[in-house]
Amino acid sequence: MTGTSPAPSTRRRRPTGEVVLGVDTHGDAHVAAVLSPVGTVIGTEAFPATAAGYRELLEWARGMGTVRRAGVEGTGSFGAALTRYLLAQGVEVFDVNRPDRTDRRRRGKSDPLDAQNAARAVLSGRARAQAKTGDGPVEIARMYKLAKGSAVKARTQAINQLKAVLVSADPNLREELAVLGNAELFRTCAQLAEDSENDQDCEETVLQATRMTLCLLAQRIGQLTEQIQDLVGRLARLVERHAPQLLTVVGIGPDTAVTLLITVGDNPERLGSEASFAALCGVRPVERSSGSRQYRRLNRGGHRQANAALHRIVQTRLRFDSRTQDYYERRIKEGKTRREIVRCLKRYADREVFHLVMPTGPCPPL
Repeated sequence: MTGTSPAPSTRRRRPTGEVVLGVDTHGDAHVAAVLSPVGTVIGTEAFPATAAGYRELLEWARGMGTVRRAGVEGTGSFGAALTRYLLAQGVEVFDVNRPDRTDRRRRGKSDPLDAQNAARAVLSGRARAQAKTGDGPVEIARMYKLAKGSAVKARTQAINQLKAVLVSADPNLREELAVLGNAELFRTCAQLAEDSENDQDCEETVLQATRMTLCLLAQRIGQLTEQIQDLVGRLARLVERHAPQLLTVVGIGPDTAVTLLITVGDNPERLGSEASFAALCGVRPVERSSGSRQYRRLNRGGHRQANAALHRIVQTRLRFDSRTQDYYERRIKEGKTRREIVRCLKRYADREVFHLVMPTGPCPPL
């Protein structure tokens, strides 16, 4: 064992059957716990968050029994690399949320306890969400979409800063640029510094500093625009190559398709049914019945970007799809509100996407 354990290592008699692994992940080290099928703690240990550490962790766990299931905290962040390794070794990995505050106040907080709780979540069935493999085209798309989102935010910030500088600029310069559209404004500002290159020996003025600032911001906007266009093309090619069936659906473009694919992951089989995908997207109502009152409320959870993507699909269909418009008119006559109809249409869109990503039969009509 090369890692440094945050707590004394504990080990009991080795069982001969199956055991369950739980891991509390961190940036530099992962703390693992092995539990028997009845919840007895067999051992806890810490391992470095490296490729060699992952191998040591699994070998250590397998030395206590057969490891078929593992609960890992942070499968999309600190535990992503470990998750990929465990899946490659044939271990079924479940994503485990951190314990709630009530449990932490009652039992305390430590890395070994968190690792044990992760294993217990798998044993009890509380952790049922299988981890994404993160090793295919969907993970590539996720990386590109992350870079694109960052570039869009940075470009928006640069545009706002350029407009703010113009507000307090010299009146003659401001009036000269005020009549230009955005595209022409950025091209003009990107060349403003050329007039000041021959005046470097003179004392710099506020006007020169303003022109230089506008030039730098405009050049930054141009560079970010090129990056965004390149990433948009890469994402479109990924969707056309790996999920072209999504692009044949009314209301789904490359960006919406990428968002939904990221929600599903590279291993869509982890979603057992359309209802589980609906819950993941936050479009399946939540039961709130009590006594004789039968009631369901709107689901505020789920993947909010996927929920927004479904909302965009519905809004596009309401504008351009005659079938959706006929459905809308029929439900309006039944006394439904627009908000209620949109929620129903989001569920239909969710079902259609699910059957396209993981075909299980024909999608029911509207």
